[in-house]
Amino acid sequence: MINSVRQTVLSVLNKNNYGYITPADFNLYAKQAQLEVFDQYMYDYNYQVNKENARQSGTDYANIGRSLAEGIDTFSVTKPLKKTVNSVTANLNNFYLPSVASTGEDYYMINKVLVYSSVASGTNNVLNTKQLIDTSQPSWTAPVSVGDLVVNSTTENFAYVTAVNGPQTLTLTDDIFTNGDPFQNYRVLSGVKVSDRITHDKITTLNASLYTQPSTIFPAHSEANDFLTIFPSTITAYGQVVAQYIRYPKEPRWTYTTLANAEPVFDSTQADFQDFEVPADDEYTLVQKILGYAGMSIREIEVVKFGQGKEQAETLSEK
Repeated sequence: MINSVRQTVLSVLNKNNYGYITPADFNLYAKQAQLEVFDQYMYDYNYQVNKENARQSGTDYANIGRSLAEGIDTFSVTKPLKKTVNSVTANLNNFYLPSVASTGEDYYMINKVLVYSSVASGTNNVLNTKQLIDTSQPSWTAPVSVGDLVVNSTTENFAYVTAVNGPQTLTLTDDIFTNGDPFQNYRVLSGVKVSDRITHDKITTLNASLYTQPSTIFPAHSEANDFLTIFPSTITAYGQVVAQYIRYPKEPRWTYTTLANAEPVFDSTQADFQDFEVPADDEYTLVQKILGYAGMSIREIEVVKFGQGKEQAETLSEK
């Protein structure tokens, strides 16, 4: 889709000789346009929910709220949170919030935090695709079920149990024991609970009472800076705290390798190529927004007005 968007933008700009935008400038405008579209999903979804509550929304194909929810769900990620590693918090119940450094992507919002209980641990003995085999395990210390979480304590890769083949073998959704070294530590986690997000002043009050303090059955957490603190403080192992969050879309990049008639030629095989992640029906909106940025760059108010006018018309038609 990104090449189609760029060609449309260039066609509009070149129609009246308004100017030209370089691939680098286009990628910058594309990033901002996609972020605007993504952020608008949340406001549009809230608007549709209010319409549904007021009985002003349709059903079936007219259920716009469901369509928006499905679009937002494409950015949903569920991953274990990594332990903080500095000397002050290494052994405490602190976990990094999702970020490029810790989970591979920044988060827009955390939808829920899940807390698991450890039911088994040991060392994988055999290098086998999508399986955990512990020949020293006479039986699991607690029942292991399909859907349980398995983390590789050595590499911090994770997978879910798809079959319990016996007291020594589990079939997994992914191959997490790699690098040619089968002897890597693992932990099996089960009994998932949803943690309540608590403000800092309230968590202090809750912890001060034996009757209200969080437990493994009713865990709670607070957030500060770039990490999350889970309660009770006995929850300290990697894999025990899992976040389901909405991530930001990846930064789009239009890539090329060669020039033809002094024009760059699109090449999607480049390692840093990244298409837009928003649905195809947002291509129209992306073109409008990029034209607005391009018009400001080349100081052509007509281009800015054209993009803004099309965007306003689309917004009015959707209401």
